[in-house]
Amino acid sequence: MANADERRPERPAEEDGTAHLFRAVGKQIKVLRVRAGLSQKELGSRTHCGEDLVSAMERGVRTPQPEFLELADPLLGADGVLIAAIDDVREAQKKSRTRHPDWYRGYAKLESEAVELHFYANQGVPGLLQTEDYARAVFSHRRPLLDEETIEKRVADRLARQQVFERWPSPSFSYVLEEVVLQRPIGGRAVQEGQLKRLLRIGRKRTVEIHVLPTDSEEHPNLDSAFNLLTPKGHQEVAYTETQGHPRLITEPEEVRLIADRYGSMRGMALNPRKSLALIEKMLGER
Repeated sequence: MANADERRPERPAEEDGTAHLFRAVGKQIKVLRVRAGLSQKELGSRTHCGEDLVSAMERGVRTPQPEFLELADPLLGADGVLIAAIDDVREAQKKSRTRHPDWYRGYAKLESEAVELHFYANQGVPGLLQTEDYARAVFSHRRPLLDEETIEKRVADRLARQQVFERWPSPSFSYVLEEVVLQRPIGGRAVQEGQLKRLLRIGRKRTVEIHVLPTDSEEHPNLDSAFNLLTPKGHQEVAYTETQGHPRLITEPEEVRLIADRYGSMRGMALNPRKSLALIEKMLGER
């Protein structure tokens, strides 16, 4: 899963109507920026944010933070127009947050404090299991292309998350990996080999179970996207999904129960941890 590595700007809500306000403000920002003769990169540099974020705010798919509006208003010669929108933006942000608990704000922190973590992966190796080379290959080839600085930051953030394996008392980890995840040579054969070796090392930890779901399985209870299940410290189990860059934290108990049921079914159909590690060893031996 991509991307729970860095703190994401909040996405505008669709269900409560606040997205219309954010789109309107985004359009104002774009008109003012063009009139001021600034590129998105130049505006981002002067307001301490990235070019991609400026673009996303102008399109209404990222929330313009009050701090950004305060800095952008004089830079763009808005004469207080953007500052005047701050109270409405803050009120809309409060409304959009009511659907989720406050601890939704930082998924990485939530993950680092979890007492149980379960992952289902059907495309690539989950972030906590990735080697540095594998992670760099993932970020280097994603579209739209990222600049080198962003790639290195995301790799560093992803590796930093892996410290959760060193915590004690340790959370319980389990993974259900589609067999094709092991077969896909992301980054090339050498990177794939290093990745398989890391899976063996992590899979031998007492606190970690890796289950491989064979490709030739004739039944499958989940042909949807990958997902995570985690039990945050002091909270009930939640689920996290991310599809085409759209993250979703699921807290509704019945919906979480259904996802957990699918996960249990897949884990029951997959190879047990001993046989899964033996399969990985065999794949390495055949190289």
